[in-house]
Amino acid sequence: MMARRWSRVLLVALVAAAPVSMSAQVAAPARAAVDVAALDAYFADALAAWPIPGFSVAIVHDGEVVLEKGYGVADVRGDAPVDEHTLYAIASNSKAFTAAALARLVDEGRLHWDDRVLDHLPWFRLYDDYVTQEMRIRDLLSHRSGLGTYSGDLLWYGTPYSAEEVVRRAALLPPAFSFRDGYGYSNLMFIAAGEVLRAVSGEDWHDVMEADFFGPLGMDRSVTSTRDLPGLDNVATPHKYVAGESIPIEWYNWDAMGAAGGIISSVHDMSRWLRTQLAGGQWNGVRLFSEARQREMWSVVNPRAVTPQYQARYPSTSFRGYGLGWSLQDYRGRKVVSHGGGYDGMYSQVALVPDEGLGIVILTNGMTGLAPALIYRVLDAYLGGEARDWSAEALPQWVASRQAFEARQTAAERGRIAGTSPSLGLDGYVGTYGGPLYGDAEVDLENGGLVLRLLPNPDLVADLEHLHYDTFVIRWRTTLAWFGQGTAQFVLDPSGSVAEMRLDVPNDDLWFQELEMTRRR
Repeated sequence: MMARRWSRVLLVALVAAAPVSMSAQVAAPARAAVDVAALDAYFADALAAWPIPGFSVAIVHDGEVVLEKGYGVADVRGDAPVDEHTLYAIASNSKAFTAAALARLVDEGRLHWDDRVLDHLPWFRLYDDYVTQEMRIRDLLSHRSGLGTYSGDLLWYGTPYSAEEVVRRAALLPPAFSFRDGYGYSNLMFIAAGEVLRAVSGEDWHDVMEADFFGPLGMDRSVTSTRDLPGLDNVATPHKYVAGESIPIEWYNWDAMGAAGGIISSVHDMSRWLRTQLAGGQWNGVRLFSEARQREMWSVVNPRAVTPQYQARYPSTSFRGYGLGWSLQDYRGRKVVSHGGGYDGMYSQVALVPDEGLGIVILTNGMTGLAPALIYRVLDAYLGGEARDWSAEALPQWVASRQAFEARQTAAERGRIAGTSPSLGLDGYVGTYGGPLYGDAEVDLENGGLVLRLLPNPDLVADLEHLHYDTFVIRWRTTLAWFGQGTAQFVLDPSGSVAEMRLDVPNDDLWFQELEMTRRR
């Protein structure tokens, strides 16, 4: 398999146009040399200010690495430092790899961006027959399917469903806006893109990443699954921020959504990816994808509004949009190609300024707003103008947002109506609930209390504590990254029996309210 892949790499290298550095296409004005030592000190100060165990940074400029370094520790329970080789989840920064893998197939003439998805996945279905017929590869990669942001993510989160099964179940999700008439960040459509990659190449997404990118780029420590981590050294521990402190949590398997967010890497490895991007798709004389494909991936497909609030924070920005696996905007007169990534207990950020030959990657083992602040500090240093203290600005805003988030989780409990009782004895709520989208949940009576189990995900087990009337507080037995407690409301039919269960788990990423929980028995 590897030899065949390398022959494809060499074939593309031979037929592609002569490489031209993307950073050389626009002459940048002369600027004073950047004080990298000052950036290094800024990063160290940010580590001390923010409640984050550690992070690693790489900055590349004009084809060279100017900084690769770790700050802080891999786990709050120890003192092992992070460095440039420490492994973190890059999460949704994997989307650019998936887009690039498809771009290689476009270069080879085996795929076109405007192919119908049905041409390659005959089983593909969405909420509307017209959308099903008209969905193109370009649509999968630009968040304009009509599905809402993060819609359906519970389908892959901790479930046994394969990537194909997740996409098949997406047919039952309702739209949030009209097809190609809005922006809904969709992991599921990138999972579908990974299935297109498998159908056309004949190889699994995980194998394609290894053969087409990790191998040629020498990304020797990068992997595509948490299953690859045992036995590896220098691996960061994920952390969840709760009530003012970072709490270690376990790595969570994301294999089913690998094409949307499955890569685990280091800033050293990612610096090679950044330099390949800035060199127009080539590394050490080998072309991985053409500059023509790169221009397409870096062109706006799905425009986004520059709201007054956004422009107040970023006054120099006049356009925003999403290309193919990349976010796009301008900043201080330059085009910025970027992406963020959020994994259970880890956030990442990547930014490229092609006209300046500049690339930045920040990988963290905490769930804070630090990484974007550091990105903008580096952008200011290289693009000129006033250097804002982005870290100091962002910290109180982020702390306030976390306090508001925690308040949302406990709002229902604070609104408890005293003196009420359940309409039924506890055994009246026992049963199996569910629907075709997600699968079944069971409510059982154990040791005098109700226990909820969402069967597709064995980690979603909770004790139900009576709140008021027929509503119970959900108290999960496992600490999970994205949410805390919620409520389960049992709805009675006219005969006084339970007809359905409605779940409300406040969070910003996984939509429990999408789950149909009709009582089945």
